[in-house]
Amino acid sequence: MFDAALSALGQVMTAGHLVFLVVGVLVGLIVGILPGLGGIAGMAILLPFLYGMEPTAALGMLIGMVAVIPTGDTFTSVMMGIPGSSASQATVLDGFPMAKRGEAARALSAAFTSSLIGGLIGALVLSVAIVMARPLVLSFSSAELFMLTLFGLSMVAVLSGRSLTKGIAAAGLGLIIGTIGTAPATGEARMTLGIDYLYDGVPLVVVAMGLFAIPEIIDLLKRGTAISNSTPLGGGWLRGVRDVFSHPWLVARCASLGCVIGALPGLGGAVVDWIAYSHVVQTSRDRSRFGKGDVRGVIAPESANNACQGGALIPTLLFGVPGSGSMAVFLGGMVLLGIQPGVTMVETRLDLTYTIIWSLALANVVGAGLCVLMARQVARLTQVPFAILAPFMVMIAMFAAFQASRSMADLVALIAMGAVGIYMRRFGWPRPALLIGFVLAPGAENYLYQAVQFYGTDWVTRPGVIIIAAITVVSVFLGLRFGAGVSSEGESDTSDTRTRGRQMAFAGLLVAVAVFCLSESAGLSFLGMVFPLTVGLLALAGALGVVWAIHRGRVAEIHDDDASAAVAGEWSGRELYLAVFGGLVALVWLIGFVPAMAVFFPAFLIVAGKVRPLTAALLTLGAVGFISGITWAMTLRLPQGLIAPLLF
Repeated sequence: MFDAALSALGQVMTAGHLVFLVVGVLVGLIVGILPGLGGIAGMAILLPFLYGMEPTAALGMLIGMVAVIPTGDTFTSVMMGIPGSSASQATVLDGFPMAKRGEAARALSAAFTSSLIGGLIGALVLSVAIVMARPLVLSFSSAELFMLTLFGLSMVAVLSGRSLTKGIAAAGLGLIIGTIGTAPATGEARMTLGIDYLYDGVPLVVVAMGLFAIPEIIDLLKRGTAISNSTPLGGGWLRGVRDVFSHPWLVARCASLGCVIGALPGLGGAVVDWIAYSHVVQTSRDRSRFGKGDVRGVIAPESANNACQGGALIPTLLFGVPGSGSMAVFLGGMVLLGIQPGVTMVETRLDLTYTIIWSLALANVVGAGLCVLMARQVARLTQVPFAILAPFMVMIAMFAAFQASRSMADLVALIAMGAVGIYMRRFGWPRPALLIGFVLAPGAENYLYQAVQFYGTDWVTRPGVIIIAAITVVSVFLGLRFGAGVSSEGESDTSDTRTRGRQMAFAGLLVAVAVFCLSESAGLSFLGMVFPLTVGLLALAGALGVVWAIHRGRVAEIHDDDASAAVAGEWSGRELYLAVFGGLVALVWLIGFVPAMAVFFPAFLIVAGKVRPLTAALLTLGAVGFISGITWAMTLRLPQGLIAPLLF
């Protein structure tokens, strides 16, 4: 084991690995800086670049990103008062007041230093967990692995926030989407509608980007303002570092909390910062400054959210159960690279496991250093109107989606999933619950079939199964008790009770999807039918529960971000921007990706961004050159359109 660790360290320190790790760190910082995207969308952006890459280099790039997103999103939390992701919500409470009184530099340096230490502690905990958990992992059979997928689904109790029924329905919808394609046991086609593209299922990249990137881009565009008002950095860089080292036990306690919470699927980034913040408030004698600019309110959540990444990797690597939404996408990346998490990670791929650990530690060091160096430049970037940044993000999202299967249907599916994500966000449905259900669906179905084939009905009486079932029950209980309000899809409008008809209509669409799943299952053989039938019933029960609760006026289920605009008969702008992006897909289909972007960029920048034509032309040239350069360097493909082949 020691030899494997040393061999992995040598691999990590090679020039090639370091280059890809730094690339991942840089992309992670950019994703963290842009508010609303978070780790799920960021990881999805990198997935298409993994094809054909050497596994250790690809993992270095992915780990580089996942390690530093909680560091990069500190910029928006401190400078703008807008959480860069769910893991930095608590940082806003004291970081933004510090920035407003001219102590942004102190808050940022304290955050970066505590993030660095927390990330290193998380890597250390992960390395110890690998050693301790190895015999446990080797004893797991398909029955225990199936129960672990159910344990992963128990995170829905936390991700549901106020409404468990919405969480159940969303997870059920994710499971339904995950079963589209051919049945693993029989090869029967399920819910494909005769469309060839769906026979292999919907790609993870498309689902993740559609659910998270597109809605967040549109939501920020809907605001129609600059990302941030000018907030000076001020001085105090060294003072922030001293603040961290003057509270060593606080950093250690919160980092330990982060590791433990990260290792519990379903908690992770959604709650870790609030738990750490609550801990520092409860254990401090002087609480008068919290919420007004106390540096301890920055140190605590930032120590915990970076350490959380190391903890979240424990169930992801050892059991194939994603510890968070971003870990779900990371799990999909491992599968794309041909790496099977679980027993193989500690039995035959121990060197690869230690490569991940070393990369995690190194990425935290590189990320914290780059954040300090880039602080002043990033502060200027946050003042750029989002309408100018939006077309670049849309281009990257569509580029990433197309690389999933190199089909125009990828872009159509991206817009369709974007529409689902937009209305889930608007009506307060937990999107991470859908993603978790989608990611766990194939593994759950395969492990269930194997458990039944190997053990018959006796698999439910295995000691490991009983223990994991008990842990799952406890997880659901804790999620119901402490998860209320943790995961919220934005702030609801005060007029939301007046749009209950629209909210019920959206829930009714999910009822229709569940009924369609059940009707499609009825014509299959038993092995092909049992799983979609089960998840269809789960989704149907959840969706009907939501319809009934909204009809009865239950406050927990009533949520509409755009209620006031809807009552006034106005458009919020979400549908308009979605229609624009849908039109861009049609343009790509017609004339090709690069020509379509050459048309879309200047038009969008001039109309929505209000920039001068010359500036729009220069930005368009840079964007088209960038995407063309990446395509050429990595020998990737872009849609050629219908007209180009006829002309050339």
